[in-house]
Amino acid sequence: MVINKSSGSSYQVKSPMAITIFGHLLFIAITTLVLVWLLHFREGLAFSSSNKSKIFNIHPMLMVIGFVLMAGEAIMAYTTTPTSRKNHKLFHMILHLIALLTGIIGVIAVFKYHNESGIPHVYTLHSWIGLSTIILFGLQWILSFLTFLFPGARTSTRSRVAPWHALIGITIFFMAIVAAETGLVEKFIFLGLRRNQEGLIVNFIGLLILLFGISVGVTVLM
Repeated sequence: MVINKSSGSSYQVKSPMAITIFGHLLFIAITTLVLVWLLHFREGLAFSSSNKSKIFNIHPMLMVIGFVLMAGEAIMAYTTTPTSRKNHKLFHMILHLIALLTGIIGVIAVFKYHNESGIPHVYTLHSWIGLSTIILFGLQWILSFLTFLFPGARTSTRSRVAPWHALIGITIFFMAIVAAETGLVEKFIFLGLRRNQEGLIVNFIGLLILLFGISVGVTVLM
């Protein structure tokens, strides 16, 4: 990747594809580690089971793979998909919709787990950040649909809203990164993990999510 300073005193990335390819590879690596962790070390997944841990496991799977990673891919869609601006916008919105729906299901799963296990709801910093992120993400998607895809929206309105859309969008995405990281730390402590194989996998998931967030952030600057 080469970064040059232009005459307008701004920095321009000359090789955006290198960053996006790195982001895609991180997507694959994180997905693999999450599935290994939940299926091999945490007994698998189930929306209804006498083993309540299986119900909980749906939450990290959907929140990491479906919400965080898919939202990141939606942001990177503008630099990775060789198509028209209109198709970029549509692809961007569809991926964000998938992220929102999987995120909602992930939240439902953890509430179900807490209900059936007799655990209080929304009492940790992770849950505060995570729930706020989902709510803001949903509001952002609805407002973005009405502004950028709804036929009746004015071009002048879209131009005024676009910078705020990008700023708020990347802010919400990094809120999702923080929620994922605090969730992993919380689970690491709750499970009493140490320097064992499962502990290493959980820590590497967290490190790779951080790198994924950075790579997505860099694409926004391109």
